[in-house]
Amino acid sequence: MNAEIIAVGSELLLGQIVNTNARFLSQQLAGLGIDVYFHTVVGDNPDRLKSAIDIAEKRAKIIIFTGGLGPTKDDLTKETIARHLGKELVMDEMALASIELFFRRTNRVMTENNRKQALVLEGSHILPNDHGMAPGMALVSAEHTFMLLPGPPKEMEPMFLQYGAKALADHHQANEKIVSRVLRFFGIGEAALETEIIDLIDAQTNPTIAPLAGDGEVTLRLTAKNKDEDKAHAMLDEVENTINQRVGPFFYGYDNTSLLEELTKSLKERNVTITAAESLTGGLFQTEITSIPGASAFYKGGVVCYSNDVKKQILQVNQETLEKYGAVSEQCAIELAENAARLFKTDIGISFTGVAGPEELEGNPVGTVYIGIAIKGKPSIVEKLTLGGTREANRNRAVKYGCYFLLRHLKESQNTI
Repeated sequence: MNAEIIAVGSELLLGQIVNTNARFLSQQLAGLGIDVYFHTVVGDNPDRLKSAIDIAEKRAKIIIFTGGLGPTKDDLTKETIARHLGKELVMDEMALASIELFFRRTNRVMTENNRKQALVLEGSHILPNDHGMAPGMALVSAEHTFMLLPGPPKEMEPMFLQYGAKALADHHQANEKIVSRVLRFFGIGEAALETEIIDLIDAQTNPTIAPLAGDGEVTLRLTAKNKDEDKAHAMLDEVENTINQRVGPFFYGYDNTSLLEELTKSLKERNVTITAAESLTGGLFQTEITSIPGASAFYKGGVVCYSNDVKKQILQVNQETLEKYGAVSEQCAIELAENAARLFKTDIGISFTGVAGPEELEGNPVGTVYIGIAIKGKPSIVEKLTLGGTREANRNRAVKYGCYFLLRHLKESQNTI
C-alpha cells in the first residue's frame, strides 16, 4: 500500500514557506504501514493540479492533499478534485455553523467567501477542524482514496492525528508495520562512515539503511517492516548493534535529539555544574546552553574573553603564557578552562580559543581551534581542530565540537565526578 502527498500552494514553490507538512505526514503514514514514494508540490493553478492528480493516480492508491481549502480565489484544491472525480461540492452544515460561531465569538463580520470553506466533496467523510475553519475530508473511490487537509500545520497536524489517521486505518488495514529509527553521529564524515558500513548498505533489504549528512553531522535512518511491531524493533536493534560495533565512538543519540540536548541531559544526570571561557566563539556556546530550559541547574555563568587583557585580568591567564605560546594555543586553552572552573567554583570548565577568520592570527591559519576541558578530579584536556570554512561556520562548528568532546569525556569520567 502506498501514498503520494501533494502540497498545493504557490508560496511553497516561491520558497516563502517550507513544506513541513510532507515530512509530518510521511512520518505518520509510516506508522500506519503506508509507504510514501513521492512528494509533489504544485502551485495554485487548476490545470497543473489536475496534471499532478493524473500522475499520482498512476503510482499511488492513497493521495493526500494539503493546502488550497481556504476562502480566497486561488484556493482551488477541492474544486479541482470535484471536477476530476465528477463530484458536486455540497455545504456541510456543521462546518458552516462552526465558521459562523467563530466570527460571532471574535466579533468580526463574516464575508460571503468564508462560506466557501464549508463546501465539501459530495459523499466524503468529514474531518472536523478543531483549530481553524476549513474542514478536511476523505473520499474513497473504487481505486483510490483522496484525503484533503488544510495547509497551516497548526490545523493540519491535529486534524490528521485526531481524525485523518483513523479514517485511513478504517479503510486500509496494513499487513505490515513500518518502524524507523535515526542514529546520529558526529566527528566522522559521511564518506568515512559509509566506508565502514558499505557492505551493510549494499546488502540491505529489510531493514534498510539510509545515510544522510547535514550541518556537520551524519545520520543513519534504519527502517524495518514486519507484521509484528516488536519484531520490527528487534530487527532494528540487531542492525544498530552491528553498526555501532564499527562506528560506535561517533554515535551520540537517536532521532531528533542534538549534541546540545545530549550534553545538557548528561550534566543534569551527573548533577555537575559548568562554566565557559570563550574567545573564538564570543559567547555562542553560552548562548546555546542557556537556550535549554532549566539551564540554571548546571550553568553558573561564564566569560567572553575576546581580548588578551580580559584573558589576563579577569581569567588570570599568565602573561608568560600569552607571550611564549600566544592566545591561540593549547597552553592558553588549558588555563582558560581551569581558571574559569576555579573562579566560578564549578565542576567543569570549557574554553574556546582559535582563529575564526578571515585572516590568520599569531601565525595560525584560519580554522585553527583549541578547546580546553577541565573536569574536576581529572587531568585537563585540550582538543585541537583544523576547520575549514567561513568565519560563521568555524564558530558554529567549534561549539558543536565542544559539546561533542565534553559529552564524550563526561562518559569516560562518569565514575569520577
